[in-house]
Amino acid sequence: MDLHSEPQPPPLPAALLAPWPVIAVIPVGWVIATVLAFTVGALHDWRPVTLAGLGVGVLGTSIFLWQR
Repeated sequence: MDLHSEPQPPPLPAALLAPWPVIAVIPVGWVIATVLAFTVGALHDWRPVTLAGLGVGVLGTSIFLWQR
């Protein structure tokens, strides 16, 4: 090993490189929050935020899928 070379970090595990668990779990959370916002009267203030979250999630997922 060369004394002047930089040490190389180990490769990341495959589980940390897979974006699909995050892409699947977060929209499900937004859908649950949206359903609750429209079915539970006390949560009616959540409606605009949950709809915006769904919209941003759809946009982000669409861009991600388009780039792959």
